[in-house]
Amino acid sequence: MRLLTARLPRALAPVGAAARRLSRAYHAPVRDMRFQLYTVHDFEKHYASLGNEVPCDKDTMDMVIDASATLCESELAPLNMGADKEGCTWIDPHTIKTPKGFKEAYNLYKESGWQGLSYSEAWGGQGLPSSLALVQSEMIAAANWTFLMFPGLSKGAINTIIAHATDELQKKYLPPLVSGEFTGTMCLTEPQCGSDLGQVTTKAEPNPDGSYRISGTKIFISCGDHDLTENVIHCVLARLPGAPAGTKGISLFLVPKRKVGDDGVSGELNGVGVSRIEDKMGCHGSPTCQIEFEEAQGWLIGTENRGLNHMFTFINTSRLGTAVQGVAAAELAFQNSLWYTKERRSMRALSGTKDPDHVADPIIWHPSVRTMLLTQKAIAEGGRSMLYECVKLADTMTVMQQKGDEKGAHAIDERLGFLTPILKGFLTEAGKEAADLGIQVYGGHGYIKDNKAEQVYRDVRIAALWEGTTQIQALDLLGRKIMLQKLKPINEHCRGLYSQCTPHLLSSNSGLRKHAWSLLMHTAEWQMLTYRIAARAATNREWISSTSVDYLMFGGYVTLASHWLRMEVAAVDALSKGSKDEEDGFYKAKIQTSDFVFERLLPRTRAHKAGILAPVSSLMDMAVDDFSFDHAR
Repeated sequence: MRLLTARLPRALAPVGAAARRLSRAYHAPVRDMRFQLYTVHDFEKHYASLGNEVPCDKDTMDMVIDASATLCESELAPLNMGADKEGCTWIDPHTIKTPKGFKEAYNLYKESGWQGLSYSEAWGGQGLPSSLALVQSEMIAAANWTFLMFPGLSKGAINTIIAHATDELQKKYLPPLVSGEFTGTMCLTEPQCGSDLGQVTTKAEPNPDGSYRISGTKIFISCGDHDLTENVIHCVLARLPGAPAGTKGISLFLVPKRKVGDDGVSGELNGVGVSRIEDKMGCHGSPTCQIEFEEAQGWLIGTENRGLNHMFTFINTSRLGTAVQGVAAAELAFQNSLWYTKERRSMRALSGTKDPDHVADPIIWHPSVRTMLLTQKAIAEGGRSMLYECVKLADTMTVMQQKGDEKGAHAIDERLGFLTPILKGFLTEAGKEAADLGIQVYGGHGYIKDNKAEQVYRDVRIAALWEGTTQIQALDLLGRKIMLQKLKPINEHCRGLYSQCTPHLLSSNSGLRKHAWSLLMHTAEWQMLTYRIAARAATNREWISSTSVDYLMFGGYVTLASHWLRMEVAAVDALSKGSKDEEDGFYKAKIQTSDFVFERLLPRTRAHKAGILAPVSSLMDMAVDDFSFDHAR
């Protein structure tokens, strides 16, 4: 493994008010990350059990965390606000200019070997577990989300090529993708499609040499072209001649922006051009492209007419990445809010003056402000734990696949299939709320761009939309993952939660005992609500759709609470063993935040339960024409 040193250029020295904003841009939450990695989730033991290609011990993890934190704090975070203001510029169909500093930062990222952190040494990677790359990704996402989109999408392309492409395509395209010399994209939807990919019309016509001519228009292609690398590799859904209608007739193709010779060198353009980039609400630092494929040469990935199945390798990678975006937005919103609430003074605390040397007290003394702060903190840190659980499972599944344990790998894949829509759907909605609260904390100042709170919201707003909206995630969870599998996934999940609660139901610690009982009761309620939905859906299938979003959010809050119970147990244990004085505050804050989650966030399930049990008639009985805003016309 190449040594991943923090070979980072010196950050620009900040001055004046700009310096204060810069210093508050982002600070990697390494203390909480280490607590969760080493204490809550025991990644040391996890990595030791993997038998990984390259051993990963605590020293390696610490090195990656520290170097990543330096990269994010010194290089990427200072670019974030400027990238939002400058955006990307369309020059011509083959040239898009990224914001100032992005190219230099990407070169640094690439030269430091970060793109290949979790990929095999056979492809030029570092050979470390994929979970470690996600730990880094969360830091980058919070420091500068739009920068992460470029290498992040490449990971989806890499995973798809590894899983489904021929040896020939792998040997040609994986090394430059893993090194970061090339980037990758996913080209799914078209102007008439949206999320209904059965309407894809892009054509793939066979060439005599076994390649294909790809023609069609793709929209909403994140990072579809840019000036960071010389080549972009597109994973494109298209139809072969005579293919069946709908999703059963879609195939997947690899289409490079520039043709690549047998020597690996990029050459002439390949009939791929960008006709426009979108003017977006947020995420200005990355281009969202409309791409025209005009008889571009491409190669089949996987099996004919199984393209959508293959593309789900990419989609699931991106869904987990989007869940990371929700957590990162919550973390950044919390950091932006925390310093402000400590410095901003307004009125006196109702319980009495807290700072008599000033005309008003810091707003952090007001309970309504603390409600917002604690909500952000609970989402960021609880969401981080939810992510860590999933990537541990992904590590284990990869090892099982490598060892030929198909049964074990399938079982974990089913488990991840259940958890992924909860993470993607719930954490993006929760991250959006945390970002919105970041504006609210600032009051009128939150609406001013220089204070950065509104950018966090604009950037994360897309998270609940792309890679399947919250509504689609909810239908996937309740309809496809639970009902079609005859409730097996929810029953297995609830059994796991019951097992988590059981050791603490008679605990001598009153907080743990109370929270374990609360989680137990909410878990039982989640399970019983599932049975009630199933019974009702037997006579009216609209019940599944009408309840699905409330159902997903109910499950999200229960899952979040279960992770806070994990952290609370670890914090109580650390304090009982006599932690260092300087760490006592950290552990006590964990316990107090867990109290907040169980007393103020978990009760939100009451409203979602009401939505789950509400009759379908209140949604579906209104005639379509009666939705008119003016019946007189």
